[in-house]
Amino acid sequence: MARLAPGMAQIVANAAAHRGAALPQPRQLAELGTVLCMYRPQRGSELAGWTQAVRAECRTGMDSDGPYESLRFFDCHGRCCWRLFLLPDSDFLAWDILVAQLPARAEEEGAQGGVTERLWRRLAGRLGGGDWRLCALRLHALPQSGWTAALAASPAPVSAVGVAIARRIARQEGAVGEVRLDDCCCAGAAVATGLSPTGGSEVPLVRL
Repeated sequence: MARLAPGMAQIVANAAAHRGAALPQPRQLAELGTVLCMYRPQRGSELAGWTQAVRAECRTGMDSDGPYESLRFFDCHGRCCWRLFLLPDSDFLAWDILVAQLPARAEEEGAQGGVTERLWRRLAGRLGGGDWRLCALRLHALPQSGWTAALAASPAPVSAVGVAIARRIARQEGAVGEVRLDDCCCAGAAVATGLSPTGGSEVPLVRL
């Protein structure tokens, strides 16, 4: 996994006028709290997709456990370059306010499928150099001079319920990655249920 720098990894992205109308503002993304980020490591860091995006829309996917929501970002060629997923750890009110301002679509027919189809999608993505990785982030809006804006990100722990949702999304989307389990009561619950790979007091990384 592409590692963020200690503390906070910062990437400056200009919210230019031709992008601003079609994209959320960094402040709106920062208000979402902890989100699950899906990115292509071949294109750069966890925020590389944001720097390439020119428009965004809300998507709703479905699996056997019910629906899940994401923000899908597209580059100037119409290719999906970045995705953010709603987690139980996210700010639901901020999410609802944001998605109300974006076009909304259900996932394309046939995008959902069984285990075999998901494995084929993952294999095809890797052969094409386009496999996706997942990580949990908190996004931050950094003040800039003039009309420019900057987006930064820091790694974020998630609750035990959030880990379960992240695994579910990873399976459905054919993505891989790791998330850090919250080191409070959730870590203790994970040890009790066998989620912790260490069985001790260390904060476990959960592979998706």
